[in-house]
Amino acid sequence: MLIANRRAANWPLENAPWSEKKAGMRVVEQLRAWGYLGAAAQQERYAAVARRLTRAALGDGGRRITVHVADQDGAALIMVLSHLDGPGAADESFLPSVATLGVLSCGADTDGDEPGNRRWALLEL
Repeated sequence: MLIANRRAANWPLENAPWSEKKAGMRVVEQLRAWGYLGAAAQQERYAAVARRLTRAALGDGGRRITVHVADQDGAALIMVLSHLDGPGAADESFLPSVATLGVLSCGADTDGDEPGNRRWALLEL
């Protein structure tokens, strides 16, 4: 996936118990730094989406993941890549729980360039 012509940030995280919470905090901090996310409820929704995507990626069992966030045209993209040693199969069973968090759209697929899975959600800012 190519994220171009928009602001973006990313963070590599290890497969550890604290990575889920850290992903949520990093996404919220970045969106707040870009001038979004005023209300606490809005911040919690974005953190919850990032945590849910991260939890699914950590479940793949790889040694690390990468969390990405980008903004464009009044929407934010949160994407989490799991980096695996071998081919991965995209698990979409978590998508209904992400959809209940008020996202515009969400999805999961395999990363065509490297072994692993890509999970993403698009939210209105």
